[in-house]
Amino acid sequence: MWFGWIEFDLLLGEVHSLKAKRSVVRPILAEIHRRFEVSVAETARQQLHRRAGISAGLVAADAAHVIEVLDGIERLVASRPEVELLSARRRLHSSEDE
Repeated sequence: MWFGWIEFDLLLGEVHSLKAKRSVVRPILAEIHRRFEVSVAETARQQLHRRAGISAGLVAADAAHVIEVLDGIERLVASRPEVELLSARRRLHSSEDE
C-alpha cells in the first residue's frame, strides 16, 4: 500500500477579505475532490486574505498511481488563473517503510 500527499502554498489574486478568499479556495478544493477523488482541505494560512495552503492526500495499491494523481493535482492547481502557485511539496510512503 502506498500513500502520498501534496501541499500547495498559493498567492491569491485581488482578495481583500476572508469571504472573498473562500470564494476562490472552495471551488479549487471542490474541483480537486471531484476530478481526482482524493481528500483535500485548506490546511494553512486560514487567517491570511491573500495566501492559502491546500493539501491533498490519497492511498493506492501502487506508487505509480499515487504519483500520477499527485502530478495531475499539481497541474490543475498550477493552471488556475486566479492563483499563483508559490510552492508545492509532496511525500510518498509505503506501508513497508520503517
